[in-house]
Amino acid sequence: MSETIYLNGTIPEQAAGRRLDQVLAELFSRYSRSRLQQWTKQGHVLLDGKPATVRQRVLGGEAVEVRAELQEEGAVEAENIELDIVYQDEQVMVINKPAGLVVHPAAGNRAGTLQNALLYLDPALATVPRAGIVHRLDKDTSGLMVVARTLEAHTSLVGQLQARSVGREYLALVHTVLTAGGTVDAPIGRHPKDRLRMAVVESGKPAVSHYRVLERFTAHTLVQVRLETGRTHQIRVHMAHIHCPLVGDPVYGGRLRIPRGASERLREALQHFRRQALHARRLAFVHPQSGETVSWEVEPPEDFAVLLDVVRAKS
Repeated sequence: MSETIYLNGTIPEQAAGRRLDQVLAELFSRYSRSRLQQWTKQGHVLLDGKPATVRQRVLGGEAVEVRAELQEEGAVEAENIELDIVYQDEQVMVINKPAGLVVHPAAGNRAGTLQNALLYLDPALATVPRAGIVHRLDKDTSGLMVVARTLEAHTSLVGQLQARSVGREYLALVHTVLTAGGTVDAPIGRHPKDRLRMAVVESGKPAVSHYRVLERFTAHTLVQVRLETGRTHQIRVHMAHIHCPLVGDPVYGGRLRIPRGASERLREALQHFRRQALHARRLAFVHPQSGETVSWEVEPPEDFAVLLDVVRAKS
């Protein structure tokens, strides 16, 4: 299924000299700039009746028309998967994602994802990019995510993420005892030798993580991490980069670390915690409709909470 989109307007006189894609994003703010660029490249945007180009400079006063088909997201099947919905309204939905749930379908993993679940919960999300998912959490990271339920909300939230104004705070249990918090400002890109991993590399994209100490234990530290950017595996890579890998991280944590003198209970707890100890505890953003800042906070799931109790008991 698809929806026919027809838009028309006039380029403002004061926009003279600017790029067409920039002006279109302001004229038709319901749609993202990237989507409008795509429609322009496909010949669906006319300027004074003639096909336009993305980087074309406008004169001001031109008539602009957009005729396009808004296609549903294809090849992703709706599935009845239970979700923990923290909040929802007509514009957004806030989900408390459990560890173990993949966010997007991928090769060899087309079913059982958050996107499949969202399409079952709200079929209208089929016309929103990626069923409204604007940011992601790793499969084995738990916690809060926001989903855009309309194109307007999607455009707003993507813009906030790009402007680094979405508040995201995480709880992480790391190896080693930190004496103080700090900031990791180090670019992240693909590992030069292992393409399945990320790493701090000079050619990577800018990445900034702020961390502060919440609790110190005998051999571990519970930290709060606040993200400025949202690179793949950012917290896991940054904490490993400063030699404080996350407990249970199978990719960046190295071999299993059992502290000297650990009790049998602590030893077993560490051996059986087989995911990174990372939880997205707090999420804040400007609501696309009301313009007010909204926020939510959820405590970590049972497995994380039990691990913390065992670590505390030893300390």
